[in-house]
Amino acid sequence: MDFFISPAFAEGGLTSGGPGMLDFLFPVALLVLFYFMLVRPQSKRAKEHRQMQSGLAKGDEVVTDGGLMGKIIEIGEHAILVQLADNLEVKIRREAISSVLPKGTLKKL
Repeated sequence: MDFFISPAFAEGGLTSGGPGMLDFLFPVALLVLFYFMLVRPQSKRAKEHRQMQSGLAKGDEVVTDGGLMGKIIEIGEHAILVQLADNLEVKIRREAISSVLPKGTLKKL
């Protein structure tokens, strides 16, 4: 029955010596696992998204967060003018661009 309840030892007798290294190592291992599974991939995706946004150029075909696809006509510091159709231009925030499409994708659709 010792595996259900740990035995109590009298003072001065056989002691466990307090919290061991294993008790300290488990939370550290959880933090390391948390970093490599959640924090690192998210920061990598954010870095790639910032690089994509800084590399936008006039004439690129893009997809917005809302799913609209169009061609960039004009780029400002915080806003981008995107042509969605022949007579339809929309000004959107730079951060709202989710991805850049390969050239000629809009003509194939």
